[in-house]
Amino acid sequence: MASIEHHVLDRPSFDTPVKLLIVVSPYYKQIADNLVAGAKAEIEAAGATWDLVEMPGALEIPTAIGIAERMSNFDGYVALGCVIRGETTHYETVCNDSSRALQLLGLQGLCIGNGILTVENTGQAEVRADPAMQNKGGGAAAAALHLIALSRKWGRSSKGVGFKPASEYQLAENTGPSIA
Repeated sequence: MASIEHHVLDRPSFDTPVKLLIVVSPYYKQIADNLVAGAKAEIEAAGATWDLVEMPGALEIPTAIGIAERMSNFDGYVALGCVIRGETTHYETVCNDSSRALQLLGLQGLCIGNGILTVENTGQAEVRADPAMQNKGGGAAAAALHLIALSRKWGRSSKGVGFKPASEYQLAENTGPSIA
């Protein structure tokens, strides 16, 4: 089988600082460490900064991102971990539910790169996690950076929700009916 060349988008650039949160499950520590190394390198190459938190498993990653979005000031998130198929249906639950939760957060406007590997065996995970090979950690960070660039291109400077102050509206003087 011939290998297919993958196209990689140019790295986005930013006029103002970018800070990402890497949320990783180190359940398979060596694989997680490689994913994190790839993500850190990509983030730093874009001139951005990062913070890192660890969660027990892939199911907790979306919740941690949701908490960080409500309680902190990150521009985007990188979800990293690995789920290897076992003998039970737990694999499907973890893969589907973590992916679905991340997708729902993304549809709410969060900039998330999903680097949670879902593989059949350790060998597949090692190839995908290795920064010198498939570098899926770097790819997830790149995805988050591209989403941040897009949100900055189309978005507003405030993440606030609610009423706009009157100063944001253009009020013309004497445009309404007068009462005499």
